[in-house]
Amino acid sequence: MGPNDPTLTVVMMGVSGTGKTMVGRALATRLGWAFAEGDQFHPDANVAKMRQGIPLEDDDRWPWLQAVADWIGEREAAGENAVVACSALKRTYRELLSSGHPSVWFAHLTAPPEELDRRLRNRPGHYMPASLLPSQLQTLQPLQPDEPGAVVDDEGGVELVVVQILDSMPRLPGTDAGNDAASDAGTWATASPPADAATTGTAAPS
Repeated sequence: MGPNDPTLTVVMMGVSGTGKTMVGRALATRLGWAFAEGDQFHPDANVAKMRQGIPLEDDDRWPWLQAVADWIGEREAAGENAVVACSALKRTYRELLSSGHPSVWFAHLTAPPEELDRRLRNRPGHYMPASLLPSQLQTLQPLQPDEPGAVVDDEGGVELVVVQILDSMPRLPGTDAGNDAASDAGTWATASPPADAATTGTAAPS
């Protein structure tokens, strides 16, 4: 793809424990797209607060969201399709990510609160404690029908969730195949190779 070609950026959104990282990485790998773990854009001060079990406020999140938006803009400028894991809990956060970035499309992953709590309590090595889940659920403003994207139940395994997302994703102009998962290779034949950006290491599911 060239810099002037339309691109697609799938933002894997939702509260912690929904599998944004695991599903997003699997989707990006399947399509050969760039992937970024949004948590890696957090400044150290945000990480320190979360380690202490202190919920982030809007003032904490704006610089982080802007960094994610800048990464999206860089992918668009390079003509690259991409996937990024980013909670994007509020509509205003999603508006910041999508403002001036026509490629953005949200995949809102959902799961029952008790399942989310179980996952977070069994997730070693991540700075986001299970104690912050209630504040995230309270902050969450679910994706609305007038926003670009789809709501996806993340139960049933990573591959099933990936198939659901592929089924829902919009086609890029100039592709001939349909959106069904069986023809995803044709639909996304113009997919870009992965870019090196905030993608090193194996992140815990988020």
